[in-house]
Amino acid sequence: MRTGPPLWVIKAVMSVTGLIWAGFVLVHLFGNLKVYGGAAGFDTYAHWLREVGYPLIPHEGVLWSLRIVLVVALVAHVVAALMLLARSRRARGPVRARRTGLRMWNATLMLPTGVLILVFLGIHVLDLTLGVEPAAPSAFAAPGEGGSPYANLVASLARPWAAVVYAGTMLAIAAHLFHGALLAANDLGATGARLRVVCVWIGALAAIAVLLGNASIPVAVQMGLLT
Repeated sequence: MRTGPPLWVIKAVMSVTGLIWAGFVLVHLFGNLKVYGGAAGFDTYAHWLREVGYPLIPHEGVLWSLRIVLVVALVAHVVAALMLLARSRRARGPVRARRTGLRMWNATLMLPTGVLILVFLGIHVLDLTLGVEPAAPSAFAAPGEGGSPYANLVASLARPWAAVVYAGTMLAIAAHLFHGALLAANDLGATGARLRVVCVWIGALAAIAVLLGNASIPVAVQMGLLT
């Protein structure tokens, strides 16, 4: 006897939470690109994130609200993904149909890219938010203690291994974002041919923007363009 929520509920939760994170990644991209404006602009942006809405909203109130929403969405997304994976394996049984082509490769990459993104998130928080070594460089200084977010970012990506991990993860995020957009469109009812084409283009453009925009930052640091 099957237990648990209906399949459509699981897919809807996964799609909505995935779109929440996709929106965050795109907004975060614009914030990251401020690094090309220099330390003053990037540090001002980082400070604004902590002060937005103040004094009507407590200090860092909006920032912490966003963090809570993202954590809840992430947990729900991972749980839904695991539930879908378990149901898919039960439905297939011991015999698996062989799939070929681009769609097969995209679907196959969703699990490993998802795991890689989770690991990266942990490292990223330890690095640029908490400043915990060895994820973070020894030069890290917390913004609340007079440190510079710009200096922390550059110091982190000046390490070759950190630059490679960061750039490589952007490739995984782009692949996950592209195929995830298509899955979300299907699961949320985008069945028309024209609408599906629009969703494909949106997913592709978003993936390319995240890949090229974010991956350019460690490259620029390694080339000495950001110091």
